[in-house]
Amino acid sequence: MEPQNLLVIMSDEHNPKMLGAAGHPLVKTPHLDRLAERGTRFARAYTNCPICVPARASFATGRYVHDIEYWDNSIAYDGRVEGWGHRLQDAGIRVESIGKLHYRLESDPTGFDKQHIPMHIKDGVGMIHLSIRNQFPDFIPPAPQKGGGAAGIVLNAGRGESEYTRYDRRVADLASDWVRDAATRDAPWVLFVSFVTPHYPLVAPDEFFDLYPVDDMPMPKLSHHTNYKNHPWLDGYVKANAPAGASDAQHRTAFAAYLGLCSFMDAMAGQVLTALEESGAAANTRVMYTSDHGDNTGARGLWGKSNHYEEASGVPLIVAGTDVPNGKVSQTPATLVDFYPSIIKATGAQLEDGISFPGQSLFVLSTEMDNPDRIAFSEYHAAGSPSGAFMIRKGNFKYIHYVGYKPELFDLEKDPEEQNDLAGDEQYAGILREYESLLRGMVDPDDADRRANAAQKALIENAGGPEAVMSNLVTTKHYTPVPDAIDEELRKG
Repeated sequence: MEPQNLLVIMSDEHNPKMLGAAGHPLVKTPHLDRLAERGTRFARAYTNCPICVPARASFATGRYVHDIEYWDNSIAYDGRVEGWGHRLQDAGIRVESIGKLHYRLESDPTGFDKQHIPMHIKDGVGMIHLSIRNQFPDFIPPAPQKGGGAAGIVLNAGRGESEYTRYDRRVADLASDWVRDAATRDAPWVLFVSFVTPHYPLVAPDEFFDLYPVDDMPMPKLSHHTNYKNHPWLDGYVKANAPAGASDAQHRTAFAAYLGLCSFMDAMAGQVLTALEESGAAANTRVMYTSDHGDNTGARGLWGKSNHYEEASGVPLIVAGTDVPNGKVSQTPATLVDFYPSIIKATGAQLEDGISFPGQSLFVLSTEMDNPDRIAFSEYHAAGSPSGAFMIRKGNFKYIHYVGYKPELFDLEKDPEEQNDLAGDEQYAGILREYESLLRGMVDPDDADRRANAAQKALIENAGGPEAVMSNLVTTKHYTPVPDAIDEELRKG
């Protein structure tokens, strides 16, 4: 494979169904659709953890969360485990980032020659209160703030500009200028461009919100209009975050705003892709697009992420460029850990010696015959979870293992909306045993659950204990803010 430049674009919280190329009947994503037309789209792509920080650590290192132990949104990537950026630096390849990283601190050695307007966890600590799960049995957490958490996603949705849309406009401008400048140089390069949208707050600029008339929006599947009951593992998350009392109009407004943000993000990505074309460097530059995880978008009464259903654990994934088949839709399962070997392969750098990586190059996979039986793996140990949860996707089936709770099993070929749990059906007992065995061959779920809780408990104790952590909360935001200096500059600009 001939080494070339590489442009990697990542969004945040992009539900894989909300893509024109994936067949969604409403969403308008013309730029990403065109990228898929000139490349390969992986239809069975997943995050390795359905929440930002651990997902991005797996993306950076090419390794699973239970291996690298970046468990949640307050235990962030710091360069302790080296990633693809370090290998590019070793090879003398220019590697920079523009936009959201959600690592610990800009000063950490995370493998970039330069970070442009980076967004990291706030103050290198993040929302530490979300690390409190069940580690302190005598601690009684305060009642959820009314309208806070994921409930606020729906109640505050609508039209307008937010700090995130302002930030993403700046990211697109800087990235467009960067690729134009890079085209005038001979040195090879890798640029990681990371947008925050369509992550909530669900506030979409007028021209994109107006693409989706609220009255025409559907109600989410398995919503409060149905008799659907969430899995018991989700009880605490639902209690704290479900938008109880939100009207149908508010749900539809939130859905319209989310689609509007998908179109907004598509336009920002399109601006960068257009700059690449106009620079003349497109012929010598491969392109990759994905998201760190998906979004429930109201399915099962949930917004946000934090579970292993398709809306939250699935991600869009497109690769394009030299040697990549045009217009192909691959049925080979893929995950974010595949980016490490993909980036190494595309640039001619070298993998780290002595480490076994679970991923494979997406550029190579795109050229091979589909292998639906390849395993996609994800796990979750973060906010709102009573225990660790693990996912295996192989062939038509998805298996979800909950530590201390009954599992779930779905036939995604017959039941793509995951409405019929087969785990209790004796007819599928053999499949259930097979997939649990596959999971345990990759990880001891009980051990990983213990290690995650121990690390989170130590984090909370070092911060003074759960009572101190909760009393020290100084923000009601349930998302990472744009750094103050950057947001002030954007407001003025």
